[in-house]
Formats: sequence, C-alpha cells, structure tokens
Amino acid sequence: MKGSPFSALPRGFLLFLLILRLPCLLYGQEPAGSRFALIPEDPRLGDPVTVIYAGAPGQGMKAVLLDTGGRRLSQAFFFSLPGDGGEDSVKAAVLAVPSTAKPGPAIIRVEGENGKNAAGIPLVLGGREFLAEEIYLDQENTDIRTRPDPQKNIETAQLSAILFRTGGDIFSGGPFTAPVTSTRRTGFFGDRRIFRYADGSRDTSIHAGIDYGVPRGTPVRACASGRVVLARFRIVTGYSVVIEHFPGTYSLYYHLDKIQVEEGALVEGGTQLGESGATGLATGPHLHWEIRVAGENTDPDAFIARPVLDKEAILDKINKVAVF
Repeated sequence: MKGSPFSALPRGFLLFLLILRLPCLLYGQEPAGSRFALIPEDPRLGDPVTVIYAGAPGQGMKAVLLDTGGRRLSQAFFFSLPGDGGEDSVKAAVLAVPSTAKPGPAIIRVEGENGKNAAGIPLVLGGREFLAEEIYLDQENTDIRTRPDPQKNIETAQLSAILFRTGGDIFSGGPFTAPVTSTRRTGFFGDRRIFRYADGSRDTSIHAGIDYGVPRGTPVRACASGRVVLARFRIVTGYSVVIEHFPGTYSLYYHLDKIQVEEGALVEGGTQLGESGATGLATGPHLHWEIRVAGENTDPDAFIARPVLDKEAILDKINKVAVF
C-alpha cells in the first residue's frame, strides 16, 4: 500500500493544518461572500473579543466560544455596526473569555437564527495567573452572604435580566476610563477568594471586577457614555449603579454611599454617579467596579487598554480578510 502524500510531513505541521480545517470539518463552510475576523486574535483569559462579520444580512446571529471538546464557554449576539455611507452590512459581537477557561486551542462558532452554523474561527486562548486571597467576614457580612432571603433572589433575577439583555444602542465603544482617580487596588479581576465565615465555615468565589480602596465619599464617575439601567439599593452590593454602553456590555459600580443618577438617564463618560462607601457586603470603604459582556465577567483593564468597538480598526481588519 502506498503511503499517504502527507505521511512525510512533520506531525506538528499536520496538527496545524487540522486546526485550520477543524471549523469547516465540524461546522460547515462559510457562506459565499462572507468575511470574519477577531480582535484580538490571541485573547487571554478574561479578555473581551470582538467578532466581526461582513456579508449577507442575518437575523439573530450569535458568536459562541467553544473549547476543543465542544463545551460552550460564552456567547454573544451580533449587532449592526454602520459602515461608511450608512451601510449596515458589518456586524460585531463582543464576547468574553471566562477567567475559568482552559488556555489553549478554542473555536468561535458563528450561528444563524435557525441554529445553522455559518463559520468556525480557530483561536488560541492565552493563560494568565490570578491571585488567591482569604477574606474574613464578621457576623453581619456572613449573614448577608449566607442567610436565605427571598429579596436577594428577586434582586439577582432582576440584575440577570438586565445583564443578559442585548439592546441595539451604541452609546460608546471606548476606550473606557477608570471610575476613580486613585490607583490603589485592594482586589483584582479574577482573584480566587476564600471567604471565612463567623462560624468558622468557608466558601469560595471568583472576584468579578476590581476593588479600589478609596475613602468613603470619593466621587465615582461613569467609565464611558451610556444609559443608566439600574440605580438602587441591593442587599449584597449596597447602593449600586449599572450602565449600558453598547449591546450586551455593562459597567457596574457597587457599595456606594450615595447615588446621584436616576434609572433611564443618559450619561457621558466622567459623569459623577455617586460617592464610594461600604454598603452591602463590604469589609471597609471601597468601590467595586466590573464590566459584564453578555452576562460574563470580563477584565475592566482590557476596556481601558483599547476601544473594544473601534469602528476604524474594525473596518480596517475586516477589509483585509479574504472573501470566502
């Protein structure tokens, strides 16, 4: 029997070819005339990823991040990104790489409204180290975290309904700015936390944002333009504000001492939202700030580092991609 024409090639090169072909083998060919691109192409755990699509209009399209075993890690719906001349053919979806994902090869699958797969885009998730810390809670904070309360369930459901909602408005594409001028941080994105309760028991969690160790009364400002979609007291997070910036992407500000904006208000970046405090589950005055993308926690520093919806960069990227 003759050997395969590929038998003389190095195994590493064959694996590379397989990875390139895997999306098409598993999920089908891209529709004719379509283009897909990612920014960045090599995201780390916790990073936001902008998935760009140019081609025939599609309704209800979404991007789904999968590990090599086919497990869904996160997903986000596409929304229109008007192009030059008022065109509406370029769409974007911003999804987050969970901090709990496994580094290595992964796939972003583009799905149509009927569940039909339009494309599979290979990528490699970069690893990173996260800090570990123990937090000792007094009885009051232990009760806030552990005691059953129907109101907490209501508040959790209300927040989830907001954070998993994908609207159609783009108020700001970034880059974002930090909500306080202080650079002192007492908690970091992705911290692996152990809570020590007053009765000696323990529980674990992953920190969803950044904690700024600032005195009570420090002005807290909007990190970017947007619409205030929540401004109220919550049992666990105290006085809280949530702002929608573009479809599926929200910034959250917790443990405030007071709120100075109302739900439904449109705010510019830098608008004072309130003052920092220690309301809700807090061991001292600070501001907890986080960014959610389609409900998933993502690293706020990534939004400070680059504009996630940079129209010029998006159009430049997609225009360099070959048409399928």
